[in-house]
Amino acid sequence: MIAIAIQQSAHWAGTVDWEDLALRAVTHAIRQTPHGDLAKEALTLEISVKLTDDAEVRTLNAAYRDKDKPTNVLSFPMVQPDMLSALANSDDGEVLLGDIVLAHGVCLAEAEAKQIPIDQHATHLVVHGTLHLLGYDHETGEAEAEAMEAMERSALAALGIADPYQPVVNMDEV
Repeated sequence: MIAIAIQQSAHWAGTVDWEDLALRAVTHAIRQTPHGDLAKEALTLEISVKLTDDAEVRTLNAAYRDKDKPTNVLSFPMVQPDMLSALANSDDGEVLLGDIVLAHGVCLAEAEAKQIPIDQHATHLVVHGTLHLLGYDHETGEAEAEAMEAMERSALAALGIADPYQPVVNMDEV
């Protein structure tokens, strides 16, 4: 079972059910990986999703990645990738997989540039962040980046969201 703990700043207020969005994104992301069975185990996988502002993400990015700027999503894994296969044997029945943090201003600007609703972009970023929690990385090499992007595409397709890596076509220029 997957449990989502949502924290959201006022910037993210509105009509979107962010907890449901995050649960669906996390579930579909996990299902695309070799660890897909974790979504079906009696074990509870908890993921914290914090929807905050650019200033807080900038602070976190500077503290943990030495990059003094906001970014769209940060992931903080709590389980080493080589321990994921042993999670089903957890004695306590609950495991905190990690934290995902999204910056509102960056996400909104990226969504506008891609000409998509912010909830679709946020879904992509939660999928992306979940894959990072499972040990996937797009910065270690081209093959790893392509594998991670393929899992993202599959998860998003299952959610009815178009490929986020396709270039935006401006209909005014066609």
